[in-house]
Amino acid sequence: MNYRHAFHAGNFADVLKHAALAQCLRLMDGPLQIIDTHAGAGVYDLEDGPAKKSGEAERGIARLAADARAPGAFGPLIKAVRGLNPGGGVRFYPGSPALICGLMGKDDRLTACELRPDDFGLLSAWMGRFCPRGAAMQVDGFATAAAQTSGAGQLLVHIDPPFEQPGDYERCVDTALSVTGRRPGATVMIWLPLKDLETFDRFLRLLEARRPPPVLIAELRLRSLVDPMAMNGCALIILNPPTGLEAELEVICRWSAQNLGDSGAQSSVWAL
Repeated sequence: MNYRHAFHAGNFADVLKHAALAQCLRLMDGPLQIIDTHAGAGVYDLEDGPAKKSGEAERGIARLAADARAPGAFGPLIKAVRGLNPGGGVRFYPGSPALICGLMGKDDRLTACELRPDDFGLLSAWMGRFCPRGAAMQVDGFATAAAQTSGAGQLLVHIDPPFEQPGDYERCVDTALSVTGRRPGATVMIWLPLKDLETFDRFLRLLEARRPPPVLIAELRLRSLVDPMAMNGCALIILNPPTGLEAELEVICRWSAQNLGDSGAQSSVWAL
């Protein structure tokens, strides 16, 4: 299964992922150096193209935006969405680089990596207009993040590949541990689809065998992990999580399970 951002913009996984990413940005002290390894197109039109075809945003950001009592942990994400839709509604949705650009401090810097020519063209044009403290690069995001050895302030790396290549799970682990090996205090957030239990457990075994720094894991399971061709949920793996993130993730995951999944959806937040 391909998890290219354009097809799944604003779905349940984006709501979880982007709410957590926004909280990382809020809780980390600046100046921040931020690397988005698979940035996508930047902003998505939910009423046109792949996002409209999939319709997944209806059970994601549309439900969140309609909930006047949504927890404050979603506040930064909701604010970003409203900023893109000043006339109301939820037509435009911020991908991770747009979300980051809107939340960065004046001394923060973003490197947004994207290899696909079509998505990179859209990303570059958008960032050129709206993100003066960011740079779009048509490069391998895994390699770019792993090469970071220095920089001002803290480092935050967001890893969210489409999992088109069979080695992407291994590259996520290799990149995360390369980053934290070179920059021991760096925070790395990895997003994973949950398909079958063995794939997820294998990823965790690969990570744990390499003796990582502190790891916080958030899981959202919409249904049983028995169909390897379906996205049955998603997970976030955060190395060196900022202080206070666990409590925010508990709130985000609980609301998501109750409001974005079917009856019986489950969530959990735990340390590896």
